[in-house]
Amino acid sequence: MDDAALPFRAEVESRGDDLVALTQDLIRIPTLNPPGRMYREICEMLAARLTARGWRCELLRATGAPGDSDRYPRWNLIARIEGAGPGPCVHFNGHHDVVEVGHGWTRDPFGAEIDMDHPGGRIFGRGACDMKGGIAAAVIAAEAFVALRPGFAGAVELSATADEESGGFGGVAWLAEQGRFSPDRVQHVIIPEPLHKDRICLGHRGVWWAEIETKGRIAHGSMPFLGDSAIRHMGAVLEEMETHLYPMLAARRTAMPVIPEGARASTLNVNSIHGGEAEPEPGYTGLPAPCVADRCRIVIDRRVLIEEAVEEVKAEMRALLDRVRARRPGFDYAIRDLFEVQPTMTDRDAPVVRATARAVARVLGAEAGFVVSPGTYDQKHIDRIGRLKNCIAYGPGVLDLAHQPDEWIGIADMIDSATVMALVLDDLLPGG
Repeated sequence: MDDAALPFRAEVESRGDDLVALTQDLIRIPTLNPPGRMYREICEMLAARLTARGWRCELLRATGAPGDSDRYPRWNLIARIEGAGPGPCVHFNGHHDVVEVGHGWTRDPFGAEIDMDHPGGRIFGRGACDMKGGIAAAVIAAEAFVALRPGFAGAVELSATADEESGGFGGVAWLAEQGRFSPDRVQHVIIPEPLHKDRICLGHRGVWWAEIETKGRIAHGSMPFLGDSAIRHMGAVLEEMETHLYPMLAARRTAMPVIPEGARASTLNVNSIHGGEAEPEPGYTGLPAPCVADRCRIVIDRRVLIEEAVEEVKAEMRALLDRVRARRPGFDYAIRDLFEVQPTMTDRDAPVVRATARAVARVLGAEAGFVVSPGTYDQKHIDRIGRLKNCIAYGPGVLDLAHQPDEWIGIADMIDSATVMALVLDDLLPGG
């Protein structure tokens, strides 16, 4: 660590106990999405802390956004502190929602248990890594910077936003639509997602979700020849994917530095499949009726490289289905778009990228790696809706732990990342 970074390291370390306690407090609020629990509670907790330290806080409900309801309102927090004079604004954005707990835990998912036997210590809990540890590190970084540089010019913002795990439409997308990420208001954005403390994430692949339905004709199961099975038609679609589409996608490679290595190819996942009768209600003990399935549906998740156009990806899938139709009598299908995101990647010469790379080198003594995420996160909305290109993801945590049982965040990693983020503020905000 170079000498100029030492005061920031000391300031962050002096807040180490506070960093751990804040992370624990965040984990212990079970902001499960779906359905969207306790969003207001977590925003109010952070607002109370920051208001007491001189920040101006706004609680903003994304009224009318997908998922927003009176029972589960989509609450977001934006906190801002002004410097001694005019200058740019650096914004740290973190999502406060977490995914379901799932099975396989050996710790209390919302207990925020500390394990000091691990080098540097770690905190367990759902959302510890993705991304409440990142939110806490950003808060401590901003507070440390303000303490060391009270005369800085410009502004620092912190946001805790809803629904990233389900697309971000009740969080960053809604805020961007309100102009909260317009380039005349915010100039630099860091999203402390868990992409490893020595890596800078420049963006993410794109995605197209769609529902494909094959159609048939119902008949008695004892006389299937009088019907037309939509499930058999879907089997032909899946076979065409296996035989032709999957090998073709695996052969495509991107220049984007996507991690892990397998994600540097185009990928397709079948998220779900359902054909025939509806699933019986829980507790039903009867047998299903003997019917030929007249409908079968799959939901596909197609990840898109920056070298691909989403419209071409859709045309490729339609061509596959048309090939099946050409050789199967009675085959018919429908496609319904569910969700799409264009790939995005910030230029390595962007100011926030260069400042973060310098800070990583100063704190960790090594050059930062540059990566791209295999899945999307809220940078898509800052880029496409906010029209702000100067955005990255950088934060503590190991990406592979996200959504896993016994999820955890390293305490030492949070301290390192908070020091890096504090130095980025010192680099981007003049004066002090």
